[in-house]
Amino acid sequence: MKTNKRPPASILFIFGGSGDLNYRKLTPALYNLFLDEWMPDNFAIAGIGRSSYSNEEYHGHLLDGITKFSRRKGEQNGHWKDFSQHVSYLQMDGDDAAAYHKITDLVKEKEAEWGQHPNVIFYLAVAPQLVPSIATKLGALNLCSDVHCTRIVVEKPFGHDLKSAHELNALLSSMFKEEQIFRIDHYLGKETVQNILALRFANALFEPIWNRNYIDHIQITAAESVGLEGRGGYFENSGALRDMVQNHILQILCMVAMEAPVSFDANEIRNKKVDVLNAIRRITPDKVGEHAVRGQYSKGWKKGEEVVGYREEKGVNPESAIDTFAAAKFYIDNWRWQGVPIYVRTGKYLNQKATHITLQFKSAPHNAFPSESADTWHSNKLTISIQPEMDISIRFQVKRPGQTMTLDPVDMTFSYDTEADHAPEAYETLLLDAMEGDATLFMRGDQVEAAWKVIMPILEHWESHKPADFPNYTPDSWGPEAADKLIAQEGHTWINVPSA
Repeated sequence: MKTNKRPPASILFIFGGSGDLNYRKLTPALYNLFLDEWMPDNFAIAGIGRSSYSNEEYHGHLLDGITKFSRRKGEQNGHWKDFSQHVSYLQMDGDDAAAYHKITDLVKEKEAEWGQHPNVIFYLAVAPQLVPSIATKLGALNLCSDVHCTRIVVEKPFGHDLKSAHELNALLSSMFKEEQIFRIDHYLGKETVQNILALRFANALFEPIWNRNYIDHIQITAAESVGLEGRGGYFENSGALRDMVQNHILQILCMVAMEAPVSFDANEIRNKKVDVLNAIRRITPDKVGEHAVRGQYSKGWKKGEEVVGYREEKGVNPESAIDTFAAAKFYIDNWRWQGVPIYVRTGKYLNQKATHITLQFKSAPHNAFPSESADTWHSNKLTISIQPEMDISIRFQVKRPGQTMTLDPVDMTFSYDTEADHAPEAYETLLLDAMEGDATLFMRGDQVEAAWKVIMPILEHWESHKPADFPNYTPDSWGPEAADKLIAQEGHTWINVPSA
């Protein structure tokens, strides 16, 4: 018998209810929470969209998404029928202020039915340009003044640059308190990302050496093996630095580099993350070329198939200067990390899909072993793989069996795939946290703006200096040659984790 502590009664309104994010991610996540008995005893889910659906048609549409994209595609067994009774569809235009009475009507109906006032969560799974209009109309509803029970969840990208992010923060803050605003980054919901905190702060083995005295450098890679997948219009206004580094990679960096929290209070954790972002050394315009590299893929071959170059993709400017690859070198100017380079990279059409963090430790201060051991001598490293595999691996030296003192590097690995049955996906964790009002894994307003401040010098320099070498890398490679030169400045090379 399960003893899950469920959230209080909740109503989840999903703007963009007929859209792709809800179809692929949100409803499958909510359904998995239902199967695992994490959903409240009393709950309702209302999809909001302009498409025309009856409730029955909408249920069929969502079930199709579950059978295609859920981690438990075959586990219906009558449970879908029970779950779908909690799901309805509200056809309305988010720009029509007069239609918002449908929301308050449903809340009143459920409040009367359940005999209690529910938590109300507004999930804005819509295009970024629609967020201000919808948020403004929601802010006018009386129920949004309830700080403890009403929340708004905003998907990334949060702003297009520092100025627009600040304006969006100001708009949301004029209608909602900060504790009501949940800025979501699905990377922070991934099991291995969350496990960084457990690895560091629950083990006396690691925290004493998690600093500049023992760590030589850090690498964070978020590589994609696919191209645009029909998202040329979006990516042409974004680019790899905006799309991945500003949010996903910098948030991972915060988890790796933050100081030990006093408690797991949401604001305490987020305070420590903001401290990291504020401590990252700002790159001056004249130093951008030494600290950042951009790339754009050409036409070529990917896994035996011919693919077009970025500039030939649908929705892309034939002379586009948008980066499909970005790499950067950061320094954190504080006591823990002073002088330790942190290398990050991300890109489309790279050799494999892989997101991993590698902490490369310094060499042992003295090699007392005989000369024959030198050829196989390797420094220790710790690798946290986030996708596609989820594991944590530590490399250390051991003696090779035999009559000579020869050393070999070996890996000791903890794998989620073998240890965890049905590990929850990121959106499951984050949706449950939103219903519970736990903002630990969500970004605070000052955190978002601090992340933008880190990359704005690079963005502004790139936008004012058109690249002369685009396209500069081929599909199925690891990006442009300049990325190798970037990391080689201090005698390092990129670490590519072999795929399973």
